[in-house]
Amino acid sequence: MRPLGFIAIVVAATIAWLSPLEAQQPEQKVVGILNSGSMAAINKKWMAAILRGVGESGYVEGKNLKIEHRAANGDYKLLPDLTRELVNHPVQVIIAAGGPVSAIRAKEVTNTVPIVFTTIADPVKSGLVASLNRPGGNVTGTAGLTTELDAKRLEFLGGLTPERGKIGVLANVNRPNVDAQTRALEAAARNMEREIIVHKVGSEKEFDSAFEALAKERIDGLVVTADPLFNFHRKKVIALAARHAFPAIYQWREFVEDGGLMSYGPDIEDAYHQAGVYAGRILKGTSPADLPVVQPTRFYLVINNKTARTLGIKLPDKLVAIADETIEN
Repeated sequence: MRPLGFIAIVVAATIAWLSPLEAQQPEQKVVGILNSGSMAAINKKWMAAILRGVGESGYVEGKNLKIEHRAANGDYKLLPDLTRELVNHPVQVIIAAGGPVSAIRAKEVTNTVPIVFTTIADPVKSGLVASLNRPGGNVTGTAGLTTELDAKRLEFLGGLTPERGKIGVLANVNRPNVDAQTRALEAAARNMEREIIVHKVGSEKEFDSAFEALAKERIDGLVVTADPLFNFHRKKVIALAARHAFPAIYQWREFVEDGGLMSYGPDIEDAYHQAGVYAGRILKGTSPADLPVVQPTRFYLVINNKTARTLGIKLPDKLVAIADETIEN
């Protein structure tokens, strides 16, 4: 049997050996992700883009970084309470995803925790930042030029439909500034001497009846407006467009990958990456007030050739020539 003195020496030596290792453990930062949609709405590719961005500042999930997710599943009334959960956790920065409503509600709850928004249309008009170059306050992020491109999408779709044909528009009634969004589309349609039929929905449950109503109007094409509601449920939107044989145009490339006819807009993966970059810089000590809102500089027209053939559409050579990508699936 070993003497007690020997055991005490061994224990003391072990503690002395462990203490430096414990001291070397990196401090763990916490980033909250607030999503107006479901947990699955930010897919693996977009989440990987966020983590790559944060990683540029040296933060790695599971080592010195933890991610806290909160999702409203389309019920925007939950966003303030979900924000409070993140603030009280506490998190050091919130990435607000799923359209402007997440960032707007988060800003209403906290003016101290930094907020980084993703792909938001006109963040100045939304009241999120004072200006693009000098955001001020605790909010910055990436502008998406989402609703601003709805009129361009209408123009592209017009080239695939009869000259005087009616075009349907699907919009989210709960989107902030939805009336301004639809008024802008109506003005663009008048300039094209087109008639548009706007149908607003508030949830995925209303999609079927909306498409039935648009079919009764005998529309020749459909603009699915920029909104996270349609992005979160894009497979159902695409399936309904196929069922009713509507040529449709969307905001993100992912719609075309899933079988939609055509999309026009910036790269959402790039936007999520940039949100991660800004979150990492904020964790390092940069104030969001000093981080200008990033605006996209590239816009991509993507066409699904297989869907065009299924719809019996002969794609104009001019449209094919300017397309950034054509997909065969």
